[in-house]
Amino acid sequence: MKHIPPHAAPRLMLVTVAALALTSCSGGDNQARIGTDTDRQWLAQLDDGSDGKDWPAFGRTYGEQHYSPLNQINDGNVDRLGLAWSVDLPPGNPATGPIEVGGTVYLASGYSVVRAIDVETGKVKWTYDPHAPEMAGIKLRQGWGSRGIAYWNHKVIIATQDGRLIAIDEKTGKPIWTAETLSKDDPLFISGPPRVFDGKVIIGNGGSDESPVRGFVTAWDADTGKFLWKFYTVPGNPADGFEDDAMKMAAKTWSGDWWNYGGGGSVWNAITYDRANDQILIGTGNGAPWNHKIRSMGKGDNLFVCSIVALDAKTGKYKWHYQINPGESWDFNAAMDMELADLEIDGKPRQVVMTAPKNGFFYVIDRRNGKLISAEPFVDVTWASRIDLKTGRPVEAPNVRYEDGPVTFRPTPLGAHSWMPMAFSPKTGLTYIPAIDLQVTYDDTGITRETFKWAGGMGLSPGVGYSIGDGGKDVTGWLIAWDPVAQKARWKIPMEVHLNGGIMATGGNLVFQGRPDGGFSAYNAESGKRLWNFDAKAGVVAPPITYSVKGKQYVTVVAGIGTSAGLFGPMFAKYGIDYRTQQRRVLTFALGAKGTLPAKTPYKAVAFDDPGYKPDAALAQKGERIFNVRCAVCHGTAAIGGGTAPDLRTSPIPPDAEAFASVVKAGALVPNGMPQFGELSRTDLDGLRQYIRSRADLLREGDKEDVAGSVMKPGD
Repeated sequence: MKHIPPHAAPRLMLVTVAALALTSCSGGDNQARIGTDTDRQWLAQLDDGSDGKDWPAFGRTYGEQHYSPLNQINDGNVDRLGLAWSVDLPPGNPATGPIEVGGTVYLASGYSVVRAIDVETGKVKWTYDPHAPEMAGIKLRQGWGSRGIAYWNHKVIIATQDGRLIAIDEKTGKPIWTAETLSKDDPLFISGPPRVFDGKVIIGNGGSDESPVRGFVTAWDADTGKFLWKFYTVPGNPADGFEDDAMKMAAKTWSGDWWNYGGGGSVWNAITYDRANDQILIGTGNGAPWNHKIRSMGKGDNLFVCSIVALDAKTGKYKWHYQINPGESWDFNAAMDMELADLEIDGKPRQVVMTAPKNGFFYVIDRRNGKLISAEPFVDVTWASRIDLKTGRPVEAPNVRYEDGPVTFRPTPLGAHSWMPMAFSPKTGLTYIPAIDLQVTYDDTGITRETFKWAGGMGLSPGVGYSIGDGGKDVTGWLIAWDPVAQKARWKIPMEVHLNGGIMATGGNLVFQGRPDGGFSAYNAESGKRLWNFDAKAGVVAPPITYSVKGKQYVTVVAGIGTSAGLFGPMFAKYGIDYRTQQRRVLTFALGAKGTLPAKTPYKAVAFDDPGYKPDAALAQKGERIFNVRCAVCHGTAAIGGGTAPDLRTSPIPPDAEAFASVVKAGALVPNGMPQFGELSRTDLDGLRQYIRSRADLLREGDKEDVAGSVMKPGD
């Protein structure tokens, strides 16, 4: 496996050299490079205290609060909110956070296909397609395209599945520069949004569930694409030398020949710029594999997996860290979004970072030094009794590391909070969390360090068996208003299902959130009362944004199910969500608008005709193992599609062996986002076909089996 050397810039391809004339130099203080009052005005929009006219970053500002101070739309008039315009999108991932600058909405749907849309007219101004599936190769096997994009100095910046950073001219839609952040053969991919800060852009990647990777982030000059610095999150083989003192320190927390077994710590989502302290905060992912006994002989904290790490923004050098889960063993990664705020705690002002990671505890941490201030559970948590405030470490329940056989607890590797961002409102002082409340059972019986093998080909390889279910609870999802100072819920609203949309809070005393049932709602931020609901005719899991153009406030959200949400086909079946028929739209709202959407086409899964099917339980079981490792992450648990990729039980391809091989083995549909699995043997293909055909046969028979216990973990 190849890695970009920390001391050398990866290959840089400048697509339009003349475009570099936009700036006078590539280094130094960004203010010196921004020449006009207009430039300074949009630059100021990235400050947490800005006026909210634009939404130029994934979380609007550096501090990632997903909050806007705009209040033209408020709790007194939100019932007058209506659809101003909509734009239909082609098939592909729609679960992405848009941005808005200067009256234009930008978003990257599908595999980072960017569209610029005029806010006043709803007309698409330009489209740019980076052709990521064709470029991705093996990287196409995990991930679904980017969850968001960035903006800096008249450039829209995207990250692609295959590892490119591309800066696009905001007016023409033409690329200005392209940088390669990953080596061609790295079993890594990008699914998270890039972030911009102080003239730089930073990006991480995913892959810790599929191979023994070393997580890292890289920083680039936002105007030129020049490589600036790189920081690894876990140490490599000591014989190769350590890149810096941080890796030398981290190596002391690993045991055995860990570099031959794993690593992890991928920075696939959470990145925040703390301007007050000129530092980057990164939230790192799980260990690879999850099983600590395999990864590190069951010893050591394994820095910096499942941690918040502060880096000097100019140099990328380590400053401090706080580890959420030392020696993590459950995919309890710390890659959920992090909000910055200045809070008064115990009568003193504190600069804090807040996060609600997968493990179910809400953390408030001093962002100047990484010291834990408080941590309390925001959902039902049984894997640990508390977080010790003196040591910062969890007090774990017995057998939680499945050292004495199977163990059941809450929450699960799906997380008590997934990637859908929470929001913090300085107006109410509350954080709003899209929470998940499920139960998991882990069992690594028969799996040892000696017998464990990576699946290869970027197949999921946790090193432990697990199943997920509701544990007897009727309510498995919540919208929670959480007081970060008192560390308690002020109100909570039960949801029909456990996977709900990203959140936005506003100065109009409102909280906006979408749901898989197609509802997009506004709630009173103080009481939780629902004040408005719009039928989006498609599930909504993407985070909304709001902004103002010519004195008029708008709200925009992208509707449609995508990313890891597609794994939950069984959960979404009652909503009629299908890859081929579900609508994917950009929806924009304004007060008094009267727009409407076409009626939703009813959908019910109908199995393909397969007169030659003959049951073969052994062959189907072989195929199920392949499906769970290679296919379920996109095509859904138990082959029940959830919108990210086609429901294979309804496809005409599996009954035809040659057609199936042309798609799966030969890669006939790579341009559409279907990966090529050239390594699969004829026996593998036969098993995979048999499993899919058996699932279609159950659909024909109207089978009502419970598949909740077979949920597979989504990729990063």
